[in-house]
Amino acid sequence: MATNDEWLGLVREEIIEPDLPIIDPHHHLWDFPGSRYMLDELNADTGSGHNIRATVFVECTAMYRADGAEHLKFVGETEFVNGIAAQSASGLYGEMRACKGIVGRADLGMGGSVDEVLAAHVAAAPARFRGIRHATALDDSPEVRPSHTHPAKGLMGSAKFREGFAQLARHNLSFDAWIYHHQIPEVTALARDFPETTIVLDHFGGPLGIGGYAGRRSEIFAQWMKDIVDLSECPNVVAKIGGINMAVNGFEWHKRATPPTSDELVAATGDYYLHTIDAFGPERCMFESNFPVDKLSVSYPVLWNAFKKIAKGFDADEKRALFHDTAKRVYRLD
Repeated sequence: MATNDEWLGLVREEIIEPDLPIIDPHHHLWDFPGSRYMLDELNADTGSGHNIRATVFVECTAMYRADGAEHLKFVGETEFVNGIAAQSASGLYGEMRACKGIVGRADLGMGGSVDEVLAAHVAAAPARFRGIRHATALDDSPEVRPSHTHPAKGLMGSAKFREGFAQLARHNLSFDAWIYHHQIPEVTALARDFPETTIVLDHFGGPLGIGGYAGRRSEIFAQWMKDIVDLSECPNVVAKIGGINMAVNGFEWHKRATPPTSDELVAATGDYYLHTIDAFGPERCMFESNFPVDKLSVSYPVLWNAFKKIAKGFDADEKRALFHDTAKRVYRLD
C-alpha cells in the first residue's frame, strides 16, 4: 500500500495536548514490493508531535519463514518484529519503544495442535509476545475483500476453531478480533463461551460502507450500536477505537483533493467512538492508529488530534485510560 506523503502534508495542524502520554496499540510493519513501513517510517510518524511512548505490533503477513513446517511459518513474523523491538529498545532511535507488545498469527482452526505454534511464538519473543489475531472478516459481497486468512463462513463458531481458541488461555494470550460489523454477534458468542480469555475488538468491528453497504450508513449504524452494547456486556472484551479510515469503511477520504482535517474526522466518525466508550467505559477502550493502513486517508498527527478532540469531555483519569493505561494493562506492557 503506497502512501502519498505530499498529499497528506496538505493538511497540517498544531498538536493538541502534546505532553499527553500515548501507547499506540495497533500498527503494522512490512516491506512489500512498492510499500515499505519499517522502523524508520514508524518513528517518523510517532515522532511527528504527539507523545507516543510505546506501540503494539499486530500481524500483517510480514516476514514469514520461507522454510520449515508450514504451520510454523507465521512465527517468522514474530522473530522479525522482536528484532525491530530490540532495535528500538537500544535507545538509539529515541525514547519511544516500538513493538513493546507483539500480536502474531496462528491458525486456530488447527484445533488443539495449535498449541505448538503458540509456544513457538512465545519462545521467539518471551518478553513481548502477548496475543494472537486470527482474522475472520468475511462478507458475501464480491466488492468486500475477505481477511488475508481467507476464512470460512462461521469460522468462529466451528468446533476446531474453538478447540484452538481454548489453547490461548493456557499461554496467557489475548485474541484480537478483526471482523466486519455483521459478525459482531459471533464475537459476542465466543466471548461468552470463553470468559477466561481477553478478546480485543479491532476497528469497531469493521463497519462496512462499500458495495451493497454504500448509502446505508444510518441503518447499519443503528444495528451496530445494539451489537456493540451486547458485546460490551462481556467483561472479558475490550475495544480498540480507530481503524475506521480504511477504504472499506466507505468515507472515501482518499479520493479527495485534500485529506481530512481532525474536525472533519470527528464530525464524520465521532459517534462511533463516543458510543463505544459509553458502552465499554474508558477503562476498556484504547485509541489506535491502524497505521500504515489508515495512512491512506489521514496523517498521524491529524488522526491523534481527532482522538484528542473526541476525548475532550473526559476527565484526566479517563483520558489516561483511553490513550495509555488500557493498552498498557491489556497487553501487559510493564
